[in-house]
Amino acid sequence: MTQLTGLYPGTFDPITLGHIDILRRAVKLVDRLIVGVAVNTGKDPMFTLDERAALVREALEGIDADARAQVTVMPFEGLLMHFAEANGVDVIVRGLRAVSDFEYEFQMVGMNSFLNEEIETVFLMADARYQAIASRLVKEIARLGGDVSAFVPPVVEKRLLEKARG
Repeated sequence: MTQLTGLYPGTFDPITLGHIDILRRAVKLVDRLIVGVAVNTGKDPMFTLDERAALVREALEGIDADARAQVTVMPFEGLLMHFAEANGVDVIVRGLRAVSDFEYEFQMVGMNSFLNEEIETVFLMADARYQAIASRLVKEIARLGGDVSAFVPPVVEKRLLEKARG
């Protein structure tokens, strides 16, 4: 039987409860799930690539206990499809919060399909509790001294507040 490998890519700066919601559901769909922590030259991350990958690993401890999939966190740089091909990915998992997410993701699927039509993309809608959460807004709240505990896991909250103060 062929093993199905999924990839959930993102900048994860920082990983939020919304990301974790998508991951908890994605691990039910594949045998192996790679969480690809991306370098995004279009964004100015608060955390370094290594810090983001470490935070994702810590935030996901135990997430696959009841799941079908083995979860692996891997930082990457460069084209998503090159990373996917190099790691034997069958399906890319993307989370959607709003219509604006769909418009962007729709364009990405078209381009990715052009680059490799064998790799499918699956969209998972964010749970209603997490639809408003955006890493960009969480960072801003932290920088301005607000409470981010409803948006990120405790380990992320601690590091986020340390970064925002320092």
